[in-house]
Amino acid sequence: MESTNTLFPVFLKTETAHFLIVGGGNVGLEKAETLLKQNPKIRITIVATYFHANLKEIIQQYDNVNAIERAFDEEDLVGKDYVIIATDKPEVNLAVRELAKSKGIKVNAADQPALCDFYLGSIVNKGSLKIAISTNGKSPILARRMREYFTEVIPDDIEDNLTVLNDFRNNHKGNFAEKLADLNKITENFNSKPKIKESKKFKQLVFVLTLSFLMLFTGYGLSTFISIADLKFSLSSIPNEFYGMLLIGFLAQLVDGAVGLGYGVTCATSMMLLGINLPAISGSIHTAEMFSSGISGYSHYKFGNVNKKLLYWLAIPGVIGAISGAVLLIYLGNKYVSIAYTVLSIYTMIIGIRLIILAFRKVNEKKKIKHTGVLGFSGGFLDAFGGGGWGPIVTSTLLSKGRKSRYVIGTVSLAEFFVTLAAALTFFYSLGVSHWYVILGLIIGGSIAAPIAAKLAGKLPQKTALLLVAALVIVFSCRMILKLL
Repeated sequence: MESTNTLFPVFLKTETAHFLIVGGGNVGLEKAETLLKQNPKIRITIVATYFHANLKEIIQQYDNVNAIERAFDEEDLVGKDYVIIATDKPEVNLAVRELAKSKGIKVNAADQPALCDFYLGSIVNKGSLKIAISTNGKSPILARRMREYFTEVIPDDIEDNLTVLNDFRNNHKGNFAEKLADLNKITENFNSKPKIKESKKFKQLVFVLTLSFLMLFTGYGLSTFISIADLKFSLSSIPNEFYGMLLIGFLAQLVDGAVGLGYGVTCATSMMLLGINLPAISGSIHTAEMFSSGISGYSHYKFGNVNKKLLYWLAIPGVIGAISGAVLLIYLGNKYVSIAYTVLSIYTMIIGIRLIILAFRKVNEKKKIKHTGVLGFSGGFLDAFGGGGWGPIVTSTLLSKGRKSRYVIGTVSLAEFFVTLAAALTFFYSLGVSHWYVILGLIIGGSIAAPIAAKLAGKLPQKTALLLVAALVIVFSCRMILKLL
């Protein structure tokens, strides 16, 4: 039977290649992100009459991405090796295609297979392992689903295996046949069916812990503070602060889940202005955040945004740090209220300044992360003591090391669930449930926003979001300091 799929897959070395993208909308953004994901130093020129906001951020961050704001001109093809057409105008796409073809330049046209000389398939990246997936232009969505599947089943430590195999091959003293036989023998386990039970274990653990604490919190709160006879009266007399916390919880979780930080410091500075005592602030935030972070972490895991190895190194030390910070705040907050308020106001202001620095940070090359456990402990300690800071400390540090924002945000969000759970249990054991309406408002608002934010991870204008959160935190911190003077 004659094959209908005549594509021949190749892997291009892009160090010397120069790509031209015609069009700066959503498709142009997607194509630029795809190229930069494979090689952050790849040379790209983008010609368009309109540029997406996220694409503008990319252009500012990468010196190797050049933007020309005008209509396409034939001169734009000079010196280009490949052309990607990403406009919504068929006549422009066809004209660019014909001009490029006359100059011998290979073309990719979004959603127009007939105009394509090559396709940009879905790509699985696991260290030195790279798998390209194509459906011959018939179903990009299926290619994306296959990418998600292989990303899930291929272990994160595959790079270690590749290094061992490479060393074994280079040091093998036998002939070609002997070397091939030995390599086949030590890799034969790869033929077995992959087991993907780990995903279910994570989901079950998060679900059981969240449900258990929800039942504990609800049962204890109802039996201690709200009798069944008074339930209707309590519901009819919900304080106005509940609705404010509902909005704050939604907005804070929307930003936190989408860009990886901002929930705790936003809520903490708001609640300090309301005069809530410090242990209750951090206890309420962590009790509420546990539910939203559980949903957010699960959502990120579902979308394949979690690096499991990094998760362990952040979550375990983070839990220890959270318990330590919570115990210190309970002691300090009860005995030295004004001092604690001042310390936390200064701390949240510093976090706000750090957010501004992060917003204007240029993309860094990937660097080795040292002392990940110390980072997790510090983030957990300061988060519990200050009512927030896990994201600004941990997320910003990992991003500054050149880690991909999608995996950083997803991993930090899931680790945050365990950190907030530890802090919430510590506060709950020492203080019981206080300010239930604040907690309930944060829970409901954050839970609604969590799955939305996970879906938007990496798609919202990160710079704008960070600057807004930073401005809010700094203004609230300054107001708190002035109130204490």
